[in-house]
Amino acid sequence: MLNLAALAPDVPFLTPGPVSFGFVAACDNGLLEVTGLSLPIGSLCRIEQDHGQDMAAEVIGFRNGRTLMMMLGDSALLCPGSRVYPEGRPGMVPVGEAFLGRAVDGEGLPIDGGPLIRTREYWPSGGRRSGALERSPVMQPFDCGVRAINALATMGQGQRIGIMAGSGVGKSVLIDMIAHGADADIVIFALIGERAREVSGFVQRHMDGERRQRSITVAVPADHAPNLRLRAAQLAVCQAEYFRAQGKSVLLIMDSLTRVAHAAREIGLLLGEPGSARGYPPSALATINRLVERAGNSAASGGSVTGIYTVLADGDDENDPVVDTARAILDGHIVLSRAIAQRGQYPAIDVGASLSRVMSDVASRDHRADATVLRALCASYEANRDLVLMGAYRAGADAQIDRAMAMQSAIRDFLAQAVDDRCTLGDSVAGLHALLAAPSAP
Repeated sequence: MLNLAALAPDVPFLTPGPVSFGFVAACDNGLLEVTGLSLPIGSLCRIEQDHGQDMAAEVIGFRNGRTLMMMLGDSALLCPGSRVYPEGRPGMVPVGEAFLGRAVDGEGLPIDGGPLIRTREYWPSGGRRSGALERSPVMQPFDCGVRAINALATMGQGQRIGIMAGSGVGKSVLIDMIAHGADADIVIFALIGERAREVSGFVQRHMDGERRQRSITVAVPADHAPNLRLRAAQLAVCQAEYFRAQGKSVLLIMDSLTRVAHAAREIGLLLGEPGSARGYPPSALATINRLVERAGNSAASGGSVTGIYTVLADGDDENDPVVDTARAILDGHIVLSRAIAQRGQYPAIDVGASLSRVMSDVASRDHRADATVLRALCASYEANRDLVLMGAYRAGADAQIDRAMAMQSAIRDFLAQAVDDRCTLGDSVAGLHALLAAPSAP
């Protein structure tokens, strides 16, 4: 049962006014209509049941004098006429250092078997809006620990970047590598709509040792209610904003942004909003924009939130509405290729299709020049790969293709990296220069 009062006993909570409870008047596929209780959107409520197992719901709208709510769990055994009581603080979520080293769900309740988290710190679930000029530009490089990204799509501190791929191409493995190798004060993992088995394995791998004391995991598997999945994403971003306000360098890893959009789509369609872009209502795509825009650097505190978001390309379609929206608003994208993965090269990064829009601001001139050369070599080889394999290409016809063919084995070795290996930014840049200066590269 949801009990936010136990999280912060000294914080004042919602006063419902003259009406202390309402009644469940209707339930349609998880959408509840409640009479006699007027509450703001975002409020949490407790539904009292005769069998003693209370339920939780969230206000998502109102219509014709009735309050619309969505269950945070299963609606099985919900009885008509059940009493609904308001709880908690509308539009606020618990944050703070008490969450460090813990794994929680979308309500801030522990899922790691530990004690209840008690905190007096709260943050607006929609964030504290700031002006565009209050965000400082991205000027410092961010070391993610992955050689191919550090060398060819260098990230910046405070950047928002997407990892885009179809299912089973290695997104989760790549974020594992980044989580192990990244240099940040605080690391926040948001596992939204993933398999419960992956959540358990992820917590076991990343919430141990020294890393545990600087990490927070917010996880809601795919079988949970869509509004709970959406609340988990908002809670993770709020935690990141809180620590940024303390002047910390925060790494926010959200897996996946597509599942957040799916949750927002379910809520929008349930409220009757028409689907416009392949079934996605406008509010679902707007949710992505709002979440992504909350990352970045703070000029006031000096802190930063570097956001890494995985984006699932349904059916390997790079023109999927979620992929297209994310590509337009993010500061860069890493594209994983199924063809490269099938060759056994991991991480399966498509060098030609991946880019960082802040690399020109955080990388040196020599580094950018070397990256451009290697990108051109990869593009030349991929464009003529079929001709080479068929034997239709004659050596000496094109010096660029000849060089790309001669260096292909060395390039593959450079781009490949074991899951448990870490390559610093300095080593990545030095390795790139050594690769292109080698005698085998005429």
